[in-house]
Order: sequence, then C-alpha cells, then structure tokens
Amino acid sequence: MWSYRYLSRCDWRVIPVLLGLMGISLLVLSSCSMTPSLLDPHDEPFITSLVRVQLQWFAMGTGVYLFLAGFDYNKLREWTWVLYGLMILALIGLFFANPIQNVHRWYRVPILNMSFQPSEYAKLIVVIALSWYLERSKSQVHSWSTVFWAGVIAGVPFLLILKQPDLGTALVLLPVTLVIFYIGGLKPAVVKLGAWGAGIGMAIVAMFFLGIIPHEEARPYVTTVLRDYQYERLKPDDHHHRTSATAIAVGGAFGKGWRNGDYVHGGWLPAPATDSVFSSFAEEFGLFGLAILLALFYALIYFSFQVTAVAKDHFGRLLAAGITVYLAVHVLINIGMMTGFLPITGVPLIIVTYGGSSFLATATALGILQSIYSRRFMF
Repeated sequence: MWSYRYLSRCDWRVIPVLLGLMGISLLVLSSCSMTPSLLDPHDEPFITSLVRVQLQWFAMGTGVYLFLAGFDYNKLREWTWVLYGLMILALIGLFFANPIQNVHRWYRVPILNMSFQPSEYAKLIVVIALSWYLERSKSQVHSWSTVFWAGVIAGVPFLLILKQPDLGTALVLLPVTLVIFYIGGLKPAVVKLGAWGAGIGMAIVAMFFLGIIPHEEARPYVTTVLRDYQYERLKPDDHHHRTSATAIAVGGAFGKGWRNGDYVHGGWLPAPATDSVFSSFAEEFGLFGLAILLALFYALIYFSFQVTAVAKDHFGRLLAAGITVYLAVHVLINIGMMTGFLPITGVPLIIVTYGGSSFLATATALGILQSIYSRRFMF
C-alpha cells in the first residue's frame, strides 16, 4: 500500500520547480506582511506572520506529498465513494454552519485557529470519482446512461459549490470534467456540446470586458441568472482589475525591488497576498521575474502532462489528465483575472497564494501524480 522505495522512482525534475514556486510565495508574502511604519522596509525580518503560517502549511503539504507519492494510487478505487460521500456531506454541512464573510465556504476549526474549505478538495475528489467511474464503464462508455451518471458525479458538487456561492471554484470543474470526458471516450457529441458551451460562455465574458456588450444595459437580463455582486465582476475596468493591471505595468522590466512596491504597500492593491499575489510579484520583480514564474508553472504542467502519457492503466491516465488540467486551469484563471481578461472570482494561484486549503489540495494532487509516475513500469 505504501512503500518508501517508490519515492526513489519519482520524477525528481518536479522538486526544484516546487521549491522555486514556494520560494516565490515566501518572498511575496514576506513583502506583503511587513510592518508599514518601518522607515527602512529591509529592517523587517524575512519571517513575518504570514510567512510563518505559510511555512507551516508548506511543511504539512510536503508530508502529504511524500506520503501520497509512496502510496499506491490504485487503492483510491476502494476509497472513491467514501471520499465522494464525505465531500457531499461536507459541502451540504456548510449551509448549516455559521457563514464566514457572509458566504458558506469555510468551516472554522477553533482548536487549531484555522478554517477549512471543502470545495478545494471537492475538485480533486470529482477527478478521482470520474476517473474510477469511466474506467469501470469503459465497455459502455458510449451509452447515454454513462453520460447521465458521469454528469451527476460532476454536477452535484458543482451545484453545491455554486450555491455557497463560489463561482470561481465551480467553474474550475467545467474544463476538468470536459477533459476527463474526452480522454475517457464519452460520447463525442456530449464533449463537443460542452466545449461549444464553454467557448460561447468565454466569448460572452470577453464581450463584456471589451465593451461590446454594454454592462448596464445587460444588467436586467443577466441578473435573473447571477446575483448582483456576481454580475459586478463582469464590469470592465473596475477597481480591482485597474489596480492589478497598473501594478503589473509599473513593475516594468525588472520591477521596483523587493518590499518597494507602492501598490503592494500603499493599500491600493486588493488582497495582495491572495487573489492579487501575481500582481504583487509583478510590481516588485517586473517582467523578468514573471518570466521565471511562468517558466516554473510551464515546467510543472508539462511534467504533469508527461505523467498522463506514461500512466500504466486507464484509471491512472484519466486521473493524471484530470489533475493536470486542474493545475493548469488555476494558473490560467488567476493570471487572466489579474490581467483583466477574466472576472475576479477568487481562484488561487496554486502554491504561490497564501492559504492552507489550496496548498494542501495541490500537494495532494501532485503526490497522486508522483504515485502514478513511480508505478509506470509495473505490470
């Protein structure tokens, strides 16, 4: 079930990539959380309050990653419906818990003084459940009953997450589900319909941001589907988009220097350690720093896609593909938000964003990928 021997068979190219991304995260968080009253920002110790907490999450996530890298991913088949059932119960239970920031997304854990966000893990559990189901239904994958039950597996958590409301997390499930459907061999018409629907949705969003669809004139029609605050995210050139794009622009080629960002420390950039961490890094490290950051993300996603190619069985192939798209979509959506191409929906920039639920979910996903890779030659 678990063996340390498989750790030696992991893809070691991933390790420096992960260390690089974690290092960037600590740099940004150390800058974001320094004491504003200091005359010389470099007098502040590197390990600030946010860095200390993030290091704790990194330590926990590393343990999860190493455990799952040595864990036999095939055992996930036996636990699929237990995990899925617990996920549904956790998502439903949120509506009976006290809201945090007026939304039902987190559980408070008072003893540990932390919060827990089930939707971060729900995305990964949906990948596992769909992979198991489509492997099990491989001989009947073209039947409408398979389409129906696969849709139910993805649709139930999607609706529960959307109800919280958490539009960003719910939307991450759409491309992940479509890719698993495609690789799993589901009816091509269903995959094409989903792809066309997603494409039309993206085109409509783009028309809002390009000013082709007038924001105020469309309000009476769109707010019959979306809530007012959700519709406001489709407003082009709002404060968050404007400040994020400006922070990226003023960074120039080489940035303003670590802990010297005006937008990061002047209070102009909303959520500099979470939603806007990409813009925070861009202001202080510039285009050169962004090139390094994007190269690291490209390497991580490229290595992850290679796991899909070498997986020894259909379950592992579906699982690896779903996880890889899960990672890629987070990166693309967060960068799209900060550069003004997508609405602000709170999707984290994996590994770099401050927070525990996101990092632990990402560490879990990467650990499963390593388990698939290390067992690629077993028969």
